[in-house]
Amino acid sequence: MELHDVMRTTFAAREFTDDDIPDTVIRKILENARFAPSGGNRQGWKVVVVRKTETREKLIPLIEPTLKRYIAQVMAGEAPWNTINETKLTQDEIAAQKVSIEQIKALTHAPVVMFVFVDLSLVASMDQHLDRIGVISGASIYPFVWNILLAARNEGLGGTLTTFISGNEPALQRLLGAPPEMAFAAMIPLGKPVKQLTKLKRKPVDDFAVLEHWSGEPLGE
Repeated sequence: MELHDVMRTTFAAREFTDDDIPDTVIRKILENARFAPSGGNRQGWKVVVVRKTETREKLIPLIEPTLKRYIAQVMAGEAPWNTINETKLTQDEIAAQKVSIEQIKALTHAPVVMFVFVDLSLVASMDQHLDRIGVISGASIYPFVWNILLAARNEGLGGTLTTFISGNEPALQRLLGAPPEMAFAAMIPLGKPVKQLTKLKRKPVDDFAVLEHWSGEPLGE
């Protein structure tokens, strides 16, 4: 596929066929994805490819609490899990939210589940002393994650970048044997999508790009 076609059609796939994804294909995807940029070219990523059913089953209770709050906040009209506006929901209201285990299994029981970790002892976090949640470290890992999804799309596969399990990172680290300095960055369910989408909805450039200043004129044609 042409680069722009891949960029414009790589969608968040969450429904997959039962087609097996051979290790050779996973290796090809990672072979191309590894050329992503990272701070200082330190390439502080590690990928764990999960196929075993017993591991998948153990992922479900690690995802459920975070997803429960996410859905409850969405249903209440809130932007879930953001660090600016605190939720108005009570813990009881969040606990009462129903979550479909099948909804979780759509992610955990995809043909392949990849876990991407980043070595915090290698990445630069220049915003670590600011009075807000850190985001700069992501510059050294998420280009790699996105490259995985682009490379998968090029192979006729699909997936999605999920982070629900991050709320139970220590338990995930124990489950997969990851040391404490390896922070969870993304869980990627991967497979052949039941349906290949080709038209994605995104905001036009004029909605987010301006000239010279936050209140500047929109970027021209």
